[in-house]
Amino acid sequence: MKKIAPSILSADFSRLDREVRAVERAGADLIHVDVMDGHFVPNITIGPLVVTGLRKLTSLPLDVHLMIEEPDQYIEAFAQAGSAWITIHAEVCRNLRRMVRKIRKLNVRPGVVLNPATPLKRLSPVLDEIDLVLLMSVNPGFGGQAFIPEVLKKVEQLRKTIDRNRYPVEIEVDGGIKLENIGEVSRAGGDIFVLGTGIFKTTSYRETIRKLRREIE
Repeated sequence: MKKIAPSILSADFSRLDREVRAVERAGADLIHVDVMDGHFVPNITIGPLVVTGLRKLTSLPLDVHLMIEEPDQYIEAFAQAGSAWITIHAEVCRNLRRMVRKIRKLNVRPGVVLNPATPLKRLSPVLDEIDLVLLMSVNPGFGGQAFIPEVLKKVEQLRKTIDRNRYPVEIEVDGGIKLENIGEVSRAGGDIFVLGTGIFKTTSYRETIRKLRREIE
């Protein structure tokens, strides 16, 4: 089943509890949480304590994207905080297989993230061991950027590889997704679609998610 994942990076943090509950009521499938440390990307966001708080607010799975330079130091804390998925960047992990296995041992679903310029071949050592590939369709760090159209080919190529080998791996796409392009990304092979401003900056989350789902189903 195709999934809609609102990214709380674009939510109103002064009323985060209401924002999370609102998108859950509106039909979201999971909550996407961007964790940034000011090193791998320029800005700083949230830590494990916020994930612990989110876990109390919603029954939806928490999809935690670690955009941090030393993920190995924090994986256990985010797992204990209630993450359902933890995705780590290939660009900062010297030993992806070891990191993926560490996440799995913590009873969390492991995933690997690729920035737009990072080739799919970086997935080769672990594609048979992960549950999720997150393809960034903007350069990570800030919300509201435009979708990079070249990523569509990347989605298509990855979809073919996964299907050919029958890997139980979902493809998540994050960055610049909106009503006007989500159908194209879905047809290219995407399974999970992360939207920040594309949901939280609209007047009706329910109506927005209804329209998005119509485009991908």
